[in-house]
Amino acid sequence: MAWLPFTDSLLLFVAAAFATALNAVAGGGTFFAFPVLLFTGVPPIAANATCTIAVWPGSLASCFAYRHALQDHLRQLPGMILLALAGGWGGAQLLLHTPERTFEYLIPWLLLGATLLFAKGKPLAEAFGRMAGRHGQHWRWGASIVLLALISLYGGYFGAGIGILTLAMLQVLGMDHLHRMNALKTALTSAMNASAVLAFLLSGAVYWPAGLVMLAGGIVGGYAGAKIGLRVSPQRLRQFVIAVGGLMTILFFAKYYL
Repeated sequence: MAWLPFTDSLLLFVAAAFATALNAVAGGGTFFAFPVLLFTGVPPIAANATCTIAVWPGSLASCFAYRHALQDHLRQLPGMILLALAGGWGGAQLLLHTPERTFEYLIPWLLLGATLLFAKGKPLAEAFGRMAGRHGQHWRWGASIVLLALISLYGGYFGAGIGILTLAMLQVLGMDHLHRMNALKTALTSAMNASAVLAFLLSGAVYWPAGLVMLAGGIVGGYAGAKIGLRVSPQRLRQFVIAVGGLMTILFFAKYYL
């Protein structure tokens, strides 16, 4: 296995640590980790697979930090985890069967969609939650199952903005306690990524010289981010993520369409 230059290794370690810390607090870590992988020369599909591998242990570390808050969801958690696992596997398989050139042209659109979700996700979730509330609890649960299946599929395929999508789905369920929602969001996105990780490992899509460095950074950032997330408001971080997502969208549209 070829070793990376020291500067690339340091950049990838910091990017993974920052990405998983952001995922634990406000979401949006893929906006940082994925472009850095491309910048260091990793092909797009391999970069996406490697990014998923890199942030997954960090999300598990976040789950451990949130373990007390997760106790409030023990009854709903098993079924939701199974659905997240199935969707993540399906999304990963879809990615692995997407031609490299096609995925390159999809990247700016995926980043644009994820950035818009970050910017407008909360009011959309509130509106959808109010609509769900008017139709009763059974409709609310049915809508949340459909949403979770679609979100998990997207999470296995790309994953940028997956945190805000999952929080929106939880809001449809009527949840409003931020820390408990963050805990459940972290568990569900960890499950989506777990099955995607398995699919990427079996396919050999991971670029390991970068992946191993990012794994270490992701674990550090994931645990630290969850601890910080229990004490701070994520609003300013979310604004920062939206700004970065917008910049990355513009850069990738320029790269692939100009």
